[in-house]
Amino acid sequence: MPDTIHDAVIVGAGFGGIGAAIQLRRLGRDDLVILERESDLGGTWHVNRYPGLAVDIPSSTYSYSFEPNPYWSRLYAPGAELKAYATHVAEKYDVRRHMRFDAVVEGAVWDDDGHWTVNLAGGERLHARLLLTATGFLSQPAFPQIDGIESFAGTVIHTTRWDDSIDLDGRRAAVIGTGATAVQLIPEIAPRLAELTVYQRTAIWVTPKGDRAIPKRVQRLYARVPLAQRVVRTIGSGILELIMVAGVLNYRRTKLLNRSVEKLALRHLARQVKDPETRRKLTPDYTFGCKRPTFSNTYFPTFNRDNVHLETTPIARIEPHGIVTADGTKTEIDTLVLATGFNLWDTNFPAFEVIGRNGKDLGKFWRDQQFQAYEGVAVPGFPNFVSLNSPYSYSGLSYFTTIESQMKHLKRLLREVDRRGAATFEVTERANRQFLDRMTERLEGSVFVNGSCATSRSYYFNQHGMATLLRPTSTINAFREAGSFPLDDYAYA
Repeated sequence: MPDTIHDAVIVGAGFGGIGAAIQLRRLGRDDLVILERESDLGGTWHVNRYPGLAVDIPSSTYSYSFEPNPYWSRLYAPGAELKAYATHVAEKYDVRRHMRFDAVVEGAVWDDDGHWTVNLAGGERLHARLLLTATGFLSQPAFPQIDGIESFAGTVIHTTRWDDSIDLDGRRAAVIGTGATAVQLIPEIAPRLAELTVYQRTAIWVTPKGDRAIPKRVQRLYARVPLAQRVVRTIGSGILELIMVAGVLNYRRTKLLNRSVEKLALRHLARQVKDPETRRKLTPDYTFGCKRPTFSNTYFPTFNRDNVHLETTPIARIEPHGIVTADGTKTEIDTLVLATGFNLWDTNFPAFEVIGRNGKDLGKFWRDQQFQAYEGVAVPGFPNFVSLNSPYSYSGLSYFTTIESQMKHLKRLLREVDRRGAATFEVTERANRQFLDRMTERLEGSVFVNGSCATSRSYYFNQHGMATLLRPTSTINAFREAGSFPLDDYAYA
């Protein structure tokens, strides 16, 4: 046995890892190590610093319910405020002292003596009774596989590694990608550029964004009367729940609601873009909800600018000084911006090798046997393991509903472990199969099965064409089950 075995190792110091650490400390497990590969905490809000970065749902819903922030400057807070909020929470709840930065985890192996061995780059090993992975859903950047991209002689910037020292003024740039990141970025950089060509593979549904500054007097009111902000949060959460549950998960019964949102988005597009051909190119050809939509009042008008060009012909190759499309057209550029999002299913489930009981490989198991995780947190064959970013774990549109329902699950589970005086826990095959069957059945009514999603290229779908990222229930159901799942769904020893 190793000399030192920690209570827990948590991999990831974003909001998921912070929440898990807070809950473990509440449960009396204070010997924690939080490993973060980046240079500071915050997860995606540390990695991303591109112009226009902001939360894409109302700020009031994007925070821990037990630690509301009354001082958001806008209804949709800018990214720097989210990073500052993460720092505030980590320090207030005394979990920052457990964090180790620039610590890259290469793998973890279960030891039958009853602990996990976590292997770090450089050869260091840590040992812990519990292993929790909080590596996030949007943590592994996706780089486009385009012929000749390595030959480009100009400046290349990926949105997850934005370099503020680069002066964009007067440049001829191309942006590859038109997802939520690009929707925020493009309106910010377009006025600075001499020319901007946007290469779109898949159009995105965009609805109006009800964003505005929150007056200081309202912020002071929220600070003095927290109930006022809770009311706003409840209203915002209710709207998000309606969009997700009625418009996406219960699409088969509520197509009219989904179509009404589509009409709203199309009217928004028609009002904001002058050229009919550009409007046609910006119109999605898949059902609303197949791909995560976004909100913006500035994205569409950017395409009215004389220096902005929308290109939908596929890219054939990249040359040292330009991009060539399939029809042979070459666009000369000096700056290439990659807004190509994240790689979820190839490298992020899991984000590093996890070997459980009897040599069971988590990544191989998911790919060979179907992506699955009981209540979005546990997998048979992996004792004392909690995966906070798993298949069927993402609940609702706010990541914090996922985080807090998992915190509640962790509380119920570990209290039972302590009550029994157990050393290990492991979800049973029976419970896992029943949960998987229930989630698969619930998806049958969703837009993912009944809508037209073939052209959406959505990260909701894994490489087998199955939408196994989202939990296909209401967030109310997720919270209720997190606090009432049958305790004998786990085996204790």
